[in-house]
Parts: sequence; C-alpha cells; structure tokens
Amino acid sequence: MPTRTAAQRRAEAKREYDAYLAACPARQLLDRIADKWVSLTVTALADGPKRYSDLHRRLAGVSQKMLTQTLRHLERDGLITRTVTPAVPVRVDYELTPLGRSLLPVMRAIKGWAEDHMAEVREARADYDARD
Repeated sequence: MPTRTAAQRRAEAKREYDAYLAACPARQLLDRIADKWVSLTVTALADGPKRYSDLHRRLAGVSQKMLTQTLRHLERDGLITRTVTPAVPVRVDYELTPLGRSLLPVMRAIKGWAEDHMAEVREARADYDARD
C-alpha cells in the first residue's frame, strides 16, 4: 500500500464525511454541537477550567441532568477534559481541550450573532404572526 501524505489523508477524509448524507458521522457531530447547552457550555469554559457548580450557576435554566449529559457528551467527543482532584469534598473541574478550543470561535460567533440579531428576529416573528 503506497504511503499517503497528510494532505492526501485530509482530502480523503473530506470526501468520506459529507454531512448532507444521512449516515455521515459528521451529521451526528453537527447535531451535537448545534445543541444550545453545548454551545453555551463551550463558551462558558472559554476563560478556563470551571467546576460543575460554577457551570450550573452560569447556565441559567439548565437542569442537573442536562448539564451532566452535556458534559459527558463533550468529554466523549474529546472537546473537554474532566479532572478529579481528591479532596473533601472531591473537586471536579471541566476544561476545553485543544479540539474544544478550536470550536470556540464558531460558538462565540453564533452566540454573538443570536444576541446581536434577536431584536430583528423578534420583529420578523411578529410580522409573520400578524399575517395569520
């Protein structure tokens, strides 16, 4: 089997992952990162490691179950690390990995766009609803 360069391997992987195809693993990843709690958790971890309780306070409205599930998914996908420090009580910190940090600009941009354009979206919704 001939040796392939890194560029050739990337090009091959790009052909293999087409999120428009139903069975594509990239589609599953898009589904994961499109979740509101994922985007908010990633941006909440931007400034460095946080404890579970800090994240729970920061993410208003998230249930303990949903935050735990989100953190587990992010850890499984390699986007965050979970560090347990033996103490009384045990200290658990969550931090973005380099892969998670690479997602941060995208998540910040989406969060910022939503915050910046919410007034326009609300106006469009009102106009739409008034047509009925």
